[in-house]
This record gives sequence, structure tokens and C-alpha cells, in this order.
Amino acid sequence: MAKTPKIIPISDLRQKASDIVRSVSSSREPVFITQRGRAAVVMVSMKDYEDSQHELDILRLLARGEKEIGEGEGHELGDVLKEADLLLKGQGS
Repeated sequence: MAKTPKIIPISDLRQKASDIVRSVSSSREPVFITQRGRAAVVMVSMKDYEDSQHELDILRLLARGEKEIGEGEGHELGDVLKEADLLLKGQGS
């Protein structure tokens, strides 16, 4: 069963910013902030943000690779594996 997202109005964020930031950081659960009854932003922990950015970088590289394959370009396997190792090491830091 899917977990219900935490949704709070921006007025709560103004009044309880420190508590909300602490909660998001410790629980790593996103908080959806509404403004005038509509979704405005999502607050996520820094770790989750960094992880998602890293995943996007990998997806962009995969998409670039797919495009290059389609265009008949190629790369040496050793070079590809070295680049993948560098990316994976970056994720662990």
C-alpha cells in the first residue's frame, strides 16, 4: 500500500520551518508544500536530492550512449567501464 504523502500549507512552513527541515532530513520523506491550495514545491532531504541528481546524470549518459549507437559511433569497452567506475565512486561519497 502506498504511503500517503505529507502535505502542508506554506503558512505552516513559515511558522515551523526548523521543525519541518529537521523532519525531512531525519525521515528522508518528502514534504509537499501548497500555496493557495495548490501544490507549489516539494521539499526533500539533501541526500535524496543528491541521489536523484546522480541518477539523472547516469540516465543522461545512457541516453547519450543510445543516441551515439544509433548514429553508428562506438567506444572502447575499457573506456566505458572506467567512466562507469568513476560515476559509481562519485555516488558513494
